[in-house]
Amino acid sequence: MKHKPIGTLIIKILVRLMQGALVGLGAVLPGISGGVLSVMFGIYKPLMEFLASPARRFKTHMPGLSPYILGYGIGFMGVANVLSYFLEKYPAPSVCLFVGLIAGMLPSLWREAGQMGRTNKSFFSMITAMLAVFALLTALSRASVTITPNFTWYLFCGFCLALSIIAPGMSFSTLLMPLGLYTPFVDGIGHFSVDVLIPAGISGILTIAFLSKAVNSLFDRYYSLAFHAIVGIVIAATFMIIPFDSFRQSTYACLINIFCLAAGVFTASVMDRWNERMLA
Repeated sequence: MKHKPIGTLIIKILVRLMQGALVGLGAVLPGISGGVLSVMFGIYKPLMEFLASPARRFKTHMPGLSPYILGYGIGFMGVANVLSYFLEKYPAPSVCLFVGLIAGMLPSLWREAGQMGRTNKSFFSMITAMLAVFALLTALSRASVTITPNFTWYLFCGFCLALSIIAPGMSFSTLLMPLGLYTPFVDGIGHFSVDVLIPAGISGILTIAFLSKAVNSLFDRYYSLAFHAIVGIVIAATFMIIPFDSFRQSTYACLINIFCLAAGVFTASVMDRWNERMLA
């Protein structure tokens, strides 16, 4: 069997670390979906397979997933704390960068969705999912309910976080911000608060344990329908976070946003090519 050079393996690990960090970063930043990015980078399906049967698939899946998981932790706990400053200071360019990243990986996602063929049902699934996510995210963005965080609500936060991993396009920040839970939840995680980590960890683990098998079974039985639904979710979720108003603020702001979009598309294209080379 032909072995890959050490340098190639190191680069492969570093790319996976970076992709995992971007997924973790996307999970914590408002309006971004870590699940969407995991699909974009080809992590989603093997991750769901592993979560559905962790004991049986540990040896086959964990070696490849471990750099992603480590990168996710770095992105969620570390890098996100640094880059969240840029999101607060320069919100529109930061979001445009992520929109570009997602847009740049859409061709790869479309290819993967069509691996088992496409039918009219596939396109119907995509359009239905797209419209459903549009409706859900629009309703959440218009909600104006504020509640006091406690143990029960942190259980809900953990459920939303796990759901954002299992269901691409569902950003837990999008679900929690209208309820006033996003900031205390993320602050609690960043400061390792047991009042937040314990309930969120319990509900997150239970959610993954019960739903991951169902999701994995869905892909095994209805691959084309499920993956085209994900394409629809990705398109809708990405469209909903584009900061359209910022493009009209000034010519300078518009140019900066366009540059960030282009940078995201370019970076995603480079990462996609690396993935193809590593799998070759």
